[in-house]
Amino acid sequence: MKSLSLKLTIILLLVITTVSAQNFKNASDYLEFVAKEQKTITQSMWRYTKAVAHNKNDRSINNKRKNLIKSIDRAILRIKKAKSYDGDSYKNQVLEHLNFNKNLLNQDYAKIIDMKAVAEQSYDLMEAYILAQEFANKKMEESQKNYERNFHDYAAKHRIEIIENESDLGKKIDISNDVFAHYNDLYLIYFKVYINEVYLWEAVKVNDVSAIQQNANALNVAAKEGLDILKTIPSYKNDDSILLATQKVFEFFIDESKHQVPVITEFLILNEDFERIKVLLDQTPEHTRTQVQIDNYNRKVKDINKAADHYNKVNTNLNEQRQKIINDLYATNANFLSKHIPKD
Repeated sequence: MKSLSLKLTIILLLVITTVSAQNFKNASDYLEFVAKEQKTITQSMWRYTKAVAHNKNDRSINNKRKNLIKSIDRAILRIKKAKSYDGDSYKNQVLEHLNFNKNLLNQDYAKIIDMKAVAEQSYDLMEAYILAQEFANKKMEESQKNYERNFHDYAAKHRIEIIENESDLGKKIDISNDVFAHYNDLYLIYFKVYINEVYLWEAVKVNDVSAIQQNANALNVAAKEGLDILKTIPSYKNDDSILLATQKVFEFFIDESKHQVPVITEFLILNEDFERIKVLLDQTPEHTRTQVQIDNYNRKVKDINKAADHYNKVNTNLNEQRQKIINDLYATNANFLSKHIPKD
């Protein structure tokens, strides 16, 4: 039994040693090993950048970032342990690339997650968030191109034929960044107008008539300017779907600010007037109230009830229209990205 146990231990040690210090018979085997490790990481990095752009769950995104960092650490460890073929030059280039991606996740993308949490508070914050995201994606793209140059140089040095194809990750990342650039440009145009509507409805919530009128005017001007800007933006590969969907949103904002908001302000002004009359009547003892006061109050009750019905209809209709038109825009955005971003 002891002899059998000893033999099994020796065999196990040999297996562990072989795995932890992997040897390669030729450059082709080594290149395939490294490429496999790198491809897994690059695919994960690419999926992660898409998740950052569209996933609303910041905790989920951060967990993916941490898991991806762990995957890179494991890839770095495997490549470090494996014996390189024909010196360590190419091995060091690959490790440099992986460490660069790791730092990108630890620094740039960690910052982007923090920026995303507050991006919708203002146009400036949204613009800064999108620019930071584009800059990080560009850095990843450049790093990938540098890796691919080193990959092809190593292959050429050892006379290994590499078959180019459209599924190469570097090309996919390049195309994706162009798609996101078009999408982000249009989203910023939209958001610059949309934030005015956010401010408008914040004023409505607190019944601030002056702020409502001010923000309605700002929204109207911004939406008209937005329409003019859209006319200067070319479609992406003959796809003008986002342009048209954004145009419809702006047209809705113009109608909302010009024709619908005045109904809301009229009701709020009427309601303020009614509340003053009611307070005055309540403060007047019943035996001293005049018939004129009572008649005036009753007329105001009828007016406010009629105005409230109209206000509620307008408000309900506005909410339904807004929800539909913005949902249509978001659906168009998702379809656009799905159509033009290369599949995994």
